[in-house]
Amino acid sequence: MIEEIMNSEFWSSLLDKTTAWFILHGPRIILVIILYFVSTKLIKLSIKRFQNYVFHKYDKRNDNEGRKRAVTLSELLKTTLLVIVNVSLVLVLLGQLGLNIGPLLAGAGIIGLAIGFGAQELVRDVISGFFMILENQIRVGDIVTINGTGGLVEKIEVRTITLRDFSGIVHIFQNGKINTLSNMTKEWSAMVLDIGVAYKEDPDRVIEVIEQTGAELEQDPKYGPNMLGPIEISGLDRFGESEIVIKARLKTKPGAQFSTGRAFRKKLKYAFDQEGIEIPFPHRTIYWGEKTDTDELKKQ
Repeated sequence: MIEEIMNSEFWSSLLDKTTAWFILHGPRIILVIILYFVSTKLIKLSIKRFQNYVFHKYDKRNDNEGRKRAVTLSELLKTTLLVIVNVSLVLVLLGQLGLNIGPLLAGAGIIGLAIGFGAQELVRDVISGFFMILENQIRVGDIVTINGTGGLVEKIEVRTITLRDFSGIVHIFQNGKINTLSNMTKEWSAMVLDIGVAYKEDPDRVIEVIEQTGAELEQDPKYGPNMLGPIEISGLDRFGESEIVIKARLKTKPGAQFSTGRAFRKKLKYAFDQEGIEIPFPHRTIYWGEKTDTDELKKQ
């Protein structure tokens, strides 16, 4: 039975047609698939080499800002090119399979237009992401606060931004829904310090000790290179419940404000202890009031 089917005229005709189609289109399809894999490999390799070249260039100039921008743009470029290559592969394969791509593209355009009315949020995300990258508002590696949530920027895509906070939690934000964006590592960073001391202390003496501690930190081989100048002291900022507050600021390289600020606080604690300057704790004076005539009458 199987031999009869195999020897039948229909099967022979189908086999001949399949063989003829494969001879005509097979080499083209194989060539397209090979070109696809070569193109994707070439794109990834080119982006990688470009990153290495740019990183080496920026590392020589100690330009961390340029390095972060290069990472952001190169990753976005790689994603865009890979999408174009994948779409091109699908269209070429459909053409080789005998499908008329023209009406298909026209239909896709009409469907895309219809979907566009219902996908306004997606379009808004893409446009917002494009302008954020174009205006250099945010880069991979920045420490930012988005809509009240802070973290390290791990990934920037056309539609979303991915943050990872200090606890390791990953937060994903749609670009079109970002209402507030605060970048703490754009060009330079700063650690603002509110230094409280007891009311009995001399403010001028306290400021002098703070300046000396800042100067010592500048000479530190680990933290000194992160500082972009001497510590800036604004002066006596306010009167607290149990302390007077001196406001100061450490200006640092992007992202180095936290470690530098911690090191400064540690040194300042030792300096205050050595100079006998009191770091206060809350004090409270209880006033019982004076005796009144009414109190005397109650006793009688």
